Amino acid sequence: MMDAAVLEHGLGPYLPDLARFKNTRELEASPLYRRLQPEVRRVLDAISMGDFAPSIEAPAADGCIRAVAWNVERGIHAEGVIESIRNHPKLARSDVFLLSELDYGMARTRNRFVARDIAEALGLNYAFAVCYLALNKGSGIEKHAEGENAESLHGNAVLARHPMRRVHALPLPNGKDKMSGEEKRIGCQRAVIADIQHPRGEFRAVSLHLDAHSSQRRRVQQMQVLLDHLDRLEPRLPVLIGGDWNTTTHNASRALYSILGYCRRVLMGVRHVVANHYPYPERWFERRLFRELEQRGYSYRDLNVPGACTLHYDIQDIAANLNMREWVPGWCFWFINWALERTGGRCSLKLDWFAGKGIHPAVEDSEGPAVIDSLKSGGKRVSDHDPIMVGFGFS
Repeated sequence: MMDAAVLEHGLGPYLPDLARFKNTRELEASPLYRRLQPEVRRVLDAISMGDFAPSIEAPAADGCIRAVAWNVERGIHAEGVIESIRNHPKLARSDVFLLSELDYGMARTRNRFVARDIAEALGLNYAFAVCYLALNKGSGIEKHAEGENAESLHGNAVLARHPMRRVHALPLPNGKDKMSGEEKRIGCQRAVIADIQHPRGEFRAVSLHLDAHSSQRRRVQQMQVLLDHLDRLEPRLPVLIGGDWNTTTHNASRALYSILGYCRRVLMGVRHVVANHYPYPERWFERRLFRELEQRGYSYRDLNVPGACTLHYDIQDIAANLNMREWVPGWCFWFINWALERTGGRCSLKLDWFAGKGIHPAVEDSEGPAVIDSLKSGGKRVSDHDPIMVGFGFS
């Protein structure tokens, strides 16, 4: 077991100086970064693992293996996540959790090790891979979080009730220079890959978070990198990929592209786009991503709820507006709000997905794939994303 000690580092005093660089080119050319680079790379390549599951965990009586994919919004409401998984009738029966956006040592989440805390509280094994070394507190309202960052790490994780083998992480090419905005980070998204030793058979689980501030083309490239890697792995196992794929239908790699894309959708008709494209990104704007999956032998249509959105945006959501202002000019908000008035000030998007190879929806699971919405704790949403769930067996 490789616990949190593998992620400890002495980089904290240097982070403010590293944050002064305007882009990655300047950062990597600096003598300071060249001196610190070996330690930075060690931390970014590290995986923390812990075994908190009982030694014997009986499979579900109906023979169905259940998985959840969930963007837990950094773990801001980690106690709500724990409460939901423990008490929700569907989440509580799940075997594996493919989680994205988990902090370790960030002021915005009270410097918790979110992945470890969730796993320990629920009696789960965990594997946490670092994606970013954060050089400041974050974006939007996160910049005003009390206190200072400790370890300043952020990443993705796999949690499971059964043993995990051959755990590793795969770096994905960035869709945007992570040093060029207000939220400065070193690193990239990483898929977390673990072979789950389930009593009904071993399978490969992948927690995948594709870039948000990216183009549709770059998301396809990130998926291709992952699928190429999975093709090379031995032994050959059934594969389940799940996570937040950020299928927004937008090219958000630059503010200009976002603005032009939004204008295009207004011309298409706001109600039309909100009803027919945001819930179905696979139909047109993100179709290359899903074609790539099917061409490589992965299914997704029967593992997800068609048209069921997982993120909901409201123009009254101050936190979301503040985060958007980091990359969309302020003058655009009048236009965005004007357009969304036609849909009651709200729009929802389908961002979270499963795809599988060598698996099929379990016939024993009469409920089928699900989106679990409206999870709250203490009157607040547990996360800005709704978790998705699927029951499956092996082909």
